[in-house]
Amino acid sequence: MKTGLGKAVCLLACPIFLGGAWMVGSALLPTAQRAEAAGPAVPATKTAAKAAPAKPAEKGAVAKTPAAVIPAATAPTANKASSPAALSLDTILASENAGKKLQAASIVDDLGYLRRVSVDLIGRIPTEKEIQQYMGWPAGERRTKLVDKLLTDEQFPLRWTVFYGDVLRIRSNAEGGAALTAYVHNSIRDKMPYDELCRQLIAANGKAGKTPTVGFILGDNADPMAMAGVTSQVFMGIRVSCAECHDHPFDVWTREQFYGLAAYFGKTRRIESNLTKAVYTTEEDKMTVLWPPEDKAGGKPRNPMTPKFPFAMDTTDGPHIARLKSLRELETKAVASSGKKATGPSLDDLLAEAGTKASKRTSGADVPDSFDVAGEAKRAAKELKVDGGYRESELRKQLGQFITNPRNRAFSRTFVNRLWNELVGRGFVNPIDDFSAENAPSHPKSLDYLADEFVASGYDLRTAIKLIVTSETYQRGHLINANEATRQAAEEAFVAAPLRRMLSEAMYDSIVLAGHVFDIKHPAGQNLTTTWRYDRVEIANRGKGQTKGGVNSGALASIEGGAGKGMEKMAAGGMAGKEPAKGPSYDLESAIELDLEAALKPKEELEIEGMRKMSNEELEAMQMAARREMDFLDRFVRTTFDDNPRFASALKMAAPAPQEHFLRVFGQPGRDSLGDFRDDNASMRQALMMLNGRLTHEAARVGDLEPINQLLSGDKPDVNQAIRMAYREILTREPTADDVAVAKEIMGGAKNTKEGMHDLRWVLFNCHEFRFLP
Repeated sequence: MKTGLGKAVCLLACPIFLGGAWMVGSALLPTAQRAEAAGPAVPATKTAAKAAPAKPAEKGAVAKTPAAVIPAATAPTANKASSPAALSLDTILASENAGKKLQAASIVDDLGYLRRVSVDLIGRIPTEKEIQQYMGWPAGERRTKLVDKLLTDEQFPLRWTVFYGDVLRIRSNAEGGAALTAYVHNSIRDKMPYDELCRQLIAANGKAGKTPTVGFILGDNADPMAMAGVTSQVFMGIRVSCAECHDHPFDVWTREQFYGLAAYFGKTRRIESNLTKAVYTTEEDKMTVLWPPEDKAGGKPRNPMTPKFPFAMDTTDGPHIARLKSLRELETKAVASSGKKATGPSLDDLLAEAGTKASKRTSGADVPDSFDVAGEAKRAAKELKVDGGYRESELRKQLGQFITNPRNRAFSRTFVNRLWNELVGRGFVNPIDDFSAENAPSHPKSLDYLADEFVASGYDLRTAIKLIVTSETYQRGHLINANEATRQAAEEAFVAAPLRRMLSEAMYDSIVLAGHVFDIKHPAGQNLTTTWRYDRVEIANRGKGQTKGGVNSGALASIEGGAGKGMEKMAAGGMAGKEPAKGPSYDLESAIELDLEAALKPKEELEIEGMRKMSNEELEAMQMAARREMDFLDRFVRTTFDDNPRFASALKMAAPAPQEHFLRVFGQPGRDSLGDFRDDNASMRQALMMLNGRLTHEAARVGDLEPINQLLSGDKPDVNQAIRMAYREILTREPTADDVAVAKEIMGGAKNTKEGMHDLRWVLFNCHEFRFLP
């Protein structure tokens, strides 16, 4: 529990579990929020926090209208952030709500929009400097200028690598996982089209680490049956895994169709070298997926399964494909004029492939013609392409082209549905990876419009995001005081925003940023701390250095005063990727930081391979020799260190984090199974981590090197301005008169103003308004 906080304030600040969410005691909230806290058990949000006197509307500002029952088909009002495509989306969505009586939420105010879109696009709340820049732009332009700025921010690829990592189930500790994470990050940074990335992931062969994209198939050990379910569900939102063992009981997919899909992976082999332990994938001639299944064969011969793509494609090309074709033609000309070599199949090749290899099956789905397996193997052998000694997969290359074909609406629809869910709070189809006849989209025309615009943009992530976040739908606030049925109906119709907690990575980085602990904020030596820990110290190091009473002198110094060599390291605290200091052992917020550049750099393979070739006997001999050179003594060691932590960005941490880590506690998925989504449920463990955790504690402390200290202990202290800075840095809004009064009451219970600000910031970090988006 935070020290220095009055007992009454502690009781008020402790979260209470209500209605599936943690709420801070209402006595700490502004007047308007306290009134709402007495109503439905929902988190307090910034929408209700504006208790300050009304100011004249700024010229060109987006108008806020009170919640009201409106006809669902009413055309949206063009706001200054809307692009023509976003306005079209709003209009289509409104037409799909026709005939419904809905209570619509008002548009969030400018600072609410700044906070929401900053967290969504770059994974953190805005800084004071960013707030000032944003509010300094003309009111009618600031939202559009903000979105354009965030789309080019260096944090954007990091934040959306987290999104892709969840979608693709990338695990940093899996074979090739770190390199794949770095490659995906670079693909976002370099604006690689999503369809091109997916083709590479589906078809890649090679060595883990050296060929980054092979990490995707290695994540499931290149198992054909597993990969059939993965590629279908991840890239097309179609769940066929159930058909592995029997015909799907609730959908059209048969077991034979599943085996036909798995056969695309039937010649791929995961190989681990006995000598070097290197892992790689390659293609062999033998098909391992056989039909009929072993339990149905009844002793009869089982034959190599013919690969078949069982999913339907459009038979005609819409305007979006014509736009894509024009765009790709321009790109091809640009590549040709630059002298670079084009990569991947042309759009004409993709469309021709879909047109010439489609036929009807009994299920009614369009599928490619049957393959002559023996003939295909001979052709592949003749046209063999080798990259670093690993055979390419012609079958998986063809599968990638089928999946990413512009006529395959399942591919574009499932991606924009995931994106819509990420930014708006719920999908058109829920669960977001379960498209089927039994689970139709709530707004099919809106979904198709988004999907078609995504295709026409060349599968560009930034274009799709901009379309969504500049729409009126995205900019709507919450319905706080409405009854449950009214609120749910509005959220399902997308005329009110569902309550969304920050992603765990965004909440982590926002705490670090607002608390100024991305860098050191205390002078060196100000926070010297002495601890005792149980450790092993070296004694009687034979032939090396002087000893005192049989104990190595350096070790003795460590035991007596913590001054031995290596014991004077500055505390790294949460600095991910660095060796932790000899400090507190309760830190559950630090983790390994991935070096994205190093993950893709060629390693000194001869040195590495040479080390791997060392036999177990040689390694054991080396260890025995080391043990013979020294003895150890287990003792309690007193260590003095500078408790001056700094924390790295959670967006760069290896994922998934350990089970007990802050990121996992706040919902980061394990990424080890299909349908493993982020968990938004509240828990006592979350509350305790925020109340007692090292991250919140260090962020709340006031450091001499951070700006707010000058307002508390400088030549001209200004407590009011310090309170205002705390609110703007942590909650991205101005404090109301009630806020200031409560803040001064909290600060007055401490021994000095710095401790008082420590208390106030701790309360603000623990309030519900901080964790949930406006």
